Amino acid sequence: MKRFNITVNGKSYDVAVEEVGSGAASAPTAAPAAAAAPAPAPAAATPAPAGDGTPVKAPMSGNILDVKVNVGDTVSSGQVIIVLEAMKMENDIVAPCAGKVTSIAVKKGETVNSDTVLATIA
Repeated sequence: MKRFNITVNGKSYDVAVEEVGSGAASAPTAAPAAAAAPAPAPAAATPAPAGDGTPVKAPMSGNILDVKVNVGDTVSSGQVIIVLEAMKMENDIVAPCAGKVTSIAVKKGETVNSDTVLATIA
């Protein structure tokens, strides 16, 4: 057992760490497997919003902070249409093509998963 003094945000902690050899029993290998097991299964397919055209999908899971456009608005390629907060960062979701917004499938404050269709542009 090794002991360490660790300081985090000005507060000191006395930490004891057990050293495990390379010939250890299955307990250490079980921990990573158990940690990987609770990974959430992909969410059930979210129904695509009604509207023909190019879907705009969430690149990662997060919260919708703002929807910058409305159905019927004309957008240009690269224009910010939605602001998504993920990992405490604001990410601009931009239109992949120029066109008219035919549907918006999310609203401000909603939580979305990766690859969720946010809007459709035709």
